[in-house]
Amino acid sequence: MSITRTLAVSLSAVALAALAQTAAAADQPIIGLITKTETNPFFVKMKEGATEAAKAKGAKLLTAAGKQDGDNAGQVTAIENMIAAGAKTILITPSDAKAIVPAIKKARDKGVLVIALDSPTDPLEAVDALFATDNYKAGVLIGQYAKATLGDKPVKIATLDLFPGHPVGAQRHNGFLKGYGLDALPATSNELSKPAQVVCMADSFGDQAKGQTAMENCLQKNPDINVVYTINEPAAAGAYKALKAAGKEKNVLIVSVDGGCTGVKDVAAGKIAATSQQYPLRMAAMGVEAGIEYAKGGKKAAGYTDTGVTLIANKAVAGVDSKDAKTGLNLCWGKK
Repeated sequence: MSITRTLAVSLSAVALAALAQTAAAADQPIIGLITKTETNPFFVKMKEGATEAAKAKGAKLLTAAGKQDGDNAGQVTAIENMIAAGAKTILITPSDAKAIVPAIKKARDKGVLVIALDSPTDPLEAVDALFATDNYKAGVLIGQYAKATLGDKPVKIATLDLFPGHPVGAQRHNGFLKGYGLDALPATSNELSKPAQVVCMADSFGDQAKGQTAMENCLQKNPDINVVYTINEPAAAGAYKALKAAGKEKNVLIVSVDGGCTGVKDVAAGKIAATSQQYPLRMAAMGVEAGIEYAKGGKKAAGYTDTGVTLIANKAVAGVDSKDAKTGLNLCWGKK
C-alpha cells in the first residue's frame, strides 16, 4: 500500500470516528439542574447525586444556581441558558415559587420537561412533576418529638424560618406547630401560623450566620425561650451558637429539618435534639432518570413523588418513631 493510500485510509478512519462521536453526542440527553445556591450542603449533595446519575446513564448535565436563596432572576437566566444549550429536561429547586412560573412556562412551551426538586412551584401544576420530601410531614415529626420530650411543660417557641411566602418554609413551620398540637394552618397554605406559644418569628434564609443573628434578636425579645424550630440545620447551628454565647444552650430544645451529615453529627453531639431527614441524592437521581426516559421514549414524569423522610433523634421518646444518629449518618443525604 502506498504512503498516499495509507494516509487516505487513516484520514477516513479519523473522519468516521469524528462522525460517530458527533452522532453519539446528538443522541446524548442534555439535562439541566438549577439549585437555589451553590453553597448550601443540601444543594451541593443534590448536584453530586445528579452528576453521578448522569455519568452512569450517559447523559450530559448542565448545572447552575442562584447567588443566594431567593435569587429568582439568577434562576430565570439559568433556564434561558439551558434551553439555548439544548436541554430537554430541566430540574429545578425554585427559589421563588410564584415568580419562576413564567420562565418555566416558556420552557415547557418549547417541549422541555420541567421537574421541581425539593420545593414546589405555586401553583403545583406549573411543572410537569415534583420529586420532594413531604415537608409538612417533616415538620409534624419534629413537632411531635418536641411535644413528647417536654410533655405539658409551658413553652415559649422561637421559629427561625426561611422567608415569607415560600411553600417549603410554610409547610415545615406549620407542620411543626401541628405536630406539637398547636393551632396551625394546613399544608396547602403558604402563610405562617403564629399561635400564642410562638413568642418570636424570624427569617434565617437557611443560613447559619443569619440564624445566629435571628436567635440573638429573639433572645433579646424573650430570654425565656425554651423551644427553637429551625428551617434547616445551618440555621440550627447558628441558633445553638447564639444560645451557647448566652449560656442557655442546655435549657433550650432545638429541632430542625434536613438530616445532612453535619446536622446529624450535631444531633449526636446534643446540639440539635431531633431532625427530619430528607434525601436530596435520591431526588436528583430520580430526576435525571426521568429526564433520560423522556429523551429516549418521550414519556413524561407527572405528579408528586414522595422521596421519603425519617426522624433522627438524639434520644428516643415514647410514642414517636425515630432512628438514632448512627443510622442517620449511614443514610445522610440519601447515600447507600
